Amino acid sequence: MPSTRSYYGSSQTDSQIEQQFEYAKEAYAALGVDAEAAINQALEIPISLHCWQADDVGGFETKEEAIEGGGIMATGNYPGRARNADELRQDISKTLSLLPGEHRLNLHAFYCETGDQVVDRDALEVSHFSNYIDWAKEEKIGLDFNPTYFAHPKANDGYTLSHSDKIIREFWIQHGIASRRIADGIAQALDDVCVNNHWIPDGHKDHPADRAGPRQRLAEAYDAIFNETHGIGPGCVDAVEGKLFGLASEDYVVGSNDFYADYALSRDKVLCLDMGHFHPTESIADKISAHLCFHKKLLIHTSRPIRWDSDHVVLFNDDVRNVFIEIARQKAFDKVYVALDFFDASINRVIAYVTGTRASRQAILYGLLDPSQRLQSLEAEGKSGQKLALMEAAKTLPFNAVWDMLCLKAGVLTGALWLDKVEDYEAEVLSAR
Repeated sequence: MPSTRSYYGSSQTDSQIEQQFEYAKEAYAALGVDAEAAINQALEIPISLHCWQADDVGGFETKEEAIEGGGIMATGNYPGRARNADELRQDISKTLSLLPGEHRLNLHAFYCETGDQVVDRDALEVSHFSNYIDWAKEEKIGLDFNPTYFAHPKANDGYTLSHSDKIIREFWIQHGIASRRIADGIAQALDDVCVNNHWIPDGHKDHPADRAGPRQRLAEAYDAIFNETHGIGPGCVDAVEGKLFGLASEDYVVGSNDFYADYALSRDKVLCLDMGHFHPTESIADKISAHLCFHKKLLIHTSRPIRWDSDHVVLFNDDVRNVFIEIARQKAFDKVYVALDFFDASINRVIAYVTGTRASRQAILYGLLDPSQRLQSLEAEGKSGQKLALMEAAKTLPFNAVWDMLCLKAGVLTGALWLDKVEDYEAEVLSAR
């Protein structure tokens, strides 16, 4: 095809991309890496896109009145926010058309569609997500799920499953059970698994006098939710997600990472590691090998904290690269689920989606291109200096040529050329909202 010019760069012909890839393939092969195999594997690993970037974590519940309910805050007021589920699905479809590889959509419970009927969260059913299921079949993608334990009157004081009030606690237990039934129904409808991730905002702003009581109640509440007598099938894959701190829980988080690591291991649940839910200078890359010594699977949330759990758009930076290098070095991609968790209302939301998802896919490819076998052999031989030097040399290998080939193989635009498509979409669709 002829070369065209864009404000965002110049497109390459297929032959140019292939020619550059041949050089890159030889460079990686010299270190024992099969670049073609890395591309094929990177395209097959699903990434679960989060629905809450499209509407700034507002949800689509039909309510009797406006509520506060605490929860999650997205900052910014860029025009074009999805105002309903149809617009959300429209934006996700546009996003998917610009992405290489396999994908899923990760739903939160308060993105339900109940029409004019007010349905509280303990009464939600899979029928309230039937439009998402039909859409997923059309897009040929899977769906994941999350109970929504925030932004509700019964979450106003910052406690849900660990609440001291048995009535409030029971409401959230029933919501957790309902979410598992929904996830099971989604899995059956799509003949797939549905990862159902539990995160709660429970915590204390300043020095609680009782740290043990809420955690004991939380463990008991989860035991009630995960009780086998509920008849929920294996398609619902339950995960639990910890956190270091949050707004109004700066001092004490009931569902800490330590709590969930122990709970997940003792109850055979999936442990979720969110990149933003640790100290800002703490990497989850080192934790992966530790946890996989004991846990069967992990759920990885790619995110980007800036000084706190701010959920900035994922970039192709050292933190995310190191996570997937570690997974690749352990040959553990079959032991992790990959999902996104960020929200930015200050920029075009489709650009946020594509940027963050492509960065995550690039990091997966980068990990698969790591000369792990050569590095591990050098280390086993006691050649630590050679290993270190080779690690540095690998950073300058022609990665971009392999990434462009991955995009070509997937039939999507390379570089930043996809921005033209998003600007057209903004002019034709988003600006009318």
